[in-house]
Amino acid sequence: MKKFGVAFDLDGTMIDNNAYHILSWQEFYKRRNRSFTTEEFIQHFNGKTNADVLKYVFEGPLSSEEIDRYTNEKEEIYREIYKPHIKPVNGLIGLLDQLQALQAPMVIATSGIPVNIEYMFENIPVRKYFMDVINSTHITHGKPHPEIYQVAALRMQLNPSQCIAFEDSVAGVQSATDAGFKTVALTTTHQREELQHADLIVTDFTEISIEKLFKLLEA
Repeated sequence: MKKFGVAFDLDGTMIDNNAYHILSWQEFYKRRNRSFTTEEFIQHFNGKTNADVLKYVFEGPLSSEEIDRYTNEKEEIYREIYKPHIKPVNGLIGLLDQLQALQAPMVIATSGIPVNIEYMFENIPVRKYFMDVINSTHITHGKPHPEIYQVAALRMQLNPSQCIAFEDSVAGVQSATDAGFKTVALTTTHQREELQHADLIVTDFTEISIEKLFKLLEA
């Protein structure tokens, strides 16, 4: 069996939380007497770092202090709203168990911030499966730039052609594809036709098998 590695995006992929990110951004905008829509989130927010998003929100560059302050405000809203609802996407734990049994290296590659990653680990016991977590503090360029998946391949000590990425966003699929990964897209956030550049599109992890992953790598 050829060695292969797997990288998982977090928001919208491991946990189906984008509706709660939308609610938190709506509250963030409401505090500033502005309106916010799901369409705006999908087009301009999903899969991107808060630093990039906030430049869009405030229509220009911000200081690092401003980015930190606004990020903390928005993410505190998100964690409070999402806490009663947090759970893994269907089939995630089963797939992680299978990959671990094969000794496949696994990493998380997320545009999220460390406090939200810890929040997920505190509520969903999956830390043990991952050799590393690459987050927004480890990269210069957010998705759709390929940097985060280039780093993921290096951390797993594999050629990108030996790696598979699970994603939910258009920006994430582009990032992983441009880095040389095979991509599996979950339809938690986007419609199938929006994710057509992924190598495989599924509803959740129950539609994934090890055999399907091997076929992807062989294609």
